[in-house]
Amino acid sequence: MFGQKSTSNKIESYTRLMNPYKKFPQDVGIIGMTNVVIALRVLILLPVITKTLGASGYGIWTQVVVTLSLIAPISDLNLSFAIVRFLAAEKNKREIQESFFSVVIATLCWSAILAVVIILLANSLTDFLFHNLALLQVIYIMAAMVPLSALEFACLAFFRAFRVMKTYSVFTISRYLLELALVVSLVLTGYGIWGAVMAMLVARVVIDATMLGIIISRIGIRLPVFSKLKAYLRFGTPMILDNLSSWITGSSDRYVIVFFIGVASVGIYSAAYNLAAIILFLSAPLGIVLTPTLAKLYDENLVNEVRTHLTYSLKYFLMLAIPAVCGISILAKPLLQILSTPEFIPTGALVVPIIAASLLLVGVYVIFSQVFVLIKRTGIIGISWATAALLNLGLNIVFVPRFGVIAAAFATLTSYSLVTAVIVFFSTKHLKFDIKVSFILKSLAASGVMSLIVWKLNPAGIINVIWAIMLGILLYFGSLFLMKGLSLNEIRFFRELFRRG
Repeated sequence: MFGQKSTSNKIESYTRLMNPYKKFPQDVGIIGMTNVVIALRVLILLPVITKTLGASGYGIWTQVVVTLSLIAPISDLNLSFAIVRFLAAEKNKREIQESFFSVVIATLCWSAILAVVIILLANSLTDFLFHNLALLQVIYIMAAMVPLSALEFACLAFFRAFRVMKTYSVFTISRYLLELALVVSLVLTGYGIWGAVMAMLVARVVIDATMLGIIISRIGIRLPVFSKLKAYLRFGTPMILDNLSSWITGSSDRYVIVFFIGVASVGIYSAAYNLAAIILFLSAPLGIVLTPTLAKLYDENLVNEVRTHLTYSLKYFLMLAIPAVCGISILAKPLLQILSTPEFIPTGALVVPIIAASLLLVGVYVIFSQVFVLIKRTGIIGISWATAALLNLGLNIVFVPRFGVIAAAFATLTSYSLVTAVIVFFSTKHLKFDIKVSFILKSLAASGVMSLIVWKLNPAGIINVIWAIMLGILLYFGSLFLMKGLSLNEIRFFRELFRRG
C-alpha cells in the first residue's frame, strides 16, 4: 500500500473515508458480521466443553477466560484506546510510526513484567482459581498469553484508528476461528482443559505475528523516542480503573461463586451468561466503530454530525437489542437443552433473562459514554464503574452464599443499571441528542407481541427453535413497521447500504 506513493498520499489513501453516513453503518455491519462469528464460536464451544468436560470443566475454562479478560487491559495500560482516539485524524507517517511503536514497546515491556509476576505466583493462583494444583501448567500458559494480548490490542487499535474495518474483521475472525478449530480438536482428542488453553496461545502467536508484519509493511519501522507516550498515558491510564471496575462488575462474581459454592456452579452460571451475552455482540460493533468515527467528526467541529450518529446508533441498537432480550429470555430453556446437559438447565434458564437485560444496559452505556471520550473527560466513567464494582462485589458476597447464582445475576443487573443511569444523566449535560422515546415504546410493544406468540408455541428441539426464531423476527419487524416505528425509507436504506455504488 505504501510502495511508490509519496508519504502524504500513502497515509491519505489509507485513511480516506467515503460519505460518513454510509461509511459508518457499513463499518458497523462489517464488525457486526465479525461478532456473529464470535457468537457462533461461543455457541459451538459451549456444547463441546460442557458435554466433554462437564460443568466443572466448563467452570475451569471460564476461570481462564475471565482471568485473561482481567489481565489483558491491565497489560495494555489502555494505550491501544489512546491510539484509536488520537490517530483517527492523523495523516503524518512519522507521527503514526512514533505513536504505534511507542505503544507497542511500552506495553510489551510492561506486560512481560506482569507475566513474570504471574509465573512467580503460579502456585497460589492455581489454588485460588481452580482449587487444583494439577492445573499449574495452565497458569504458565496464561502468563505467556499476557504479552500477546497487549500486542494484539495495539495492532487491532491501529486498524480501528484508520477505520480499516475489513482488515480488523479478517484478523479478529481468523483468530477466533483458528482458536475454535484448535480447541475443538484438542478437547475431543483427549487433551482436556490443558489443550483448550494451549490452543488459545497458539492462535494468538500466529495472528499477532501476521498483524504486526502487515502493519510494518505499510508504515515501516521506526525506533520511537516516546514523545507521545506521556500524553497517551495521561489519557489512557485513568480508564484502567474503568476497565478494572467494569471487569469486577461483570466477572468477579465467578470468583465469589467458586469460593462459596464451587467450580461446577461457575460452569452453570457462565453457560447461561455466555448465552445471554449474544446481546453484547449487538453493542460491540458500536463500541469499536463509534470512537474513531466520532473522534474525527468532533475534532473537525462537526458536532451536529456527532449528534446524528449518536441518535441513530441508539435507535438501531435498541431496535435489535430489545427483541433479542425478549426472544432469548423466552427461548432460554430450549436453547440450554440443545447446547448443554440437564444439570445446566433449571438454574441457567432463570439466569439468562436477568443477564440479557443487564447487557442491554451495557449497550446503552457504550453509546452515551462516547461523549466523555470526545471531550477527554473519562474520569466520570472510571468513578461510575468503581462505584458499581464495589456495589456488585458487596451484593455478591452478601447474597450469593444464601441465594446462589441467581443473586449474582441480580447483582450484575443492579450494578449495570447504576452505571448506565449515571453516564446517561451526566453525558446529556455536555452533549444532548435525540433519544427517540416514541420509537423505544413501539419497539417494546412489538417485542411484546412477538414474545407472547413464541411463548405460546413453546418450541423444543433445534429445528423448532430455529423456526420460532425466524417467526419471531418476522412478527417483530412486521409489528414495528405497522406501528410506523420503521419507515419505508429506512428499509430501502438498509437494503441499498452494502450495494456497490
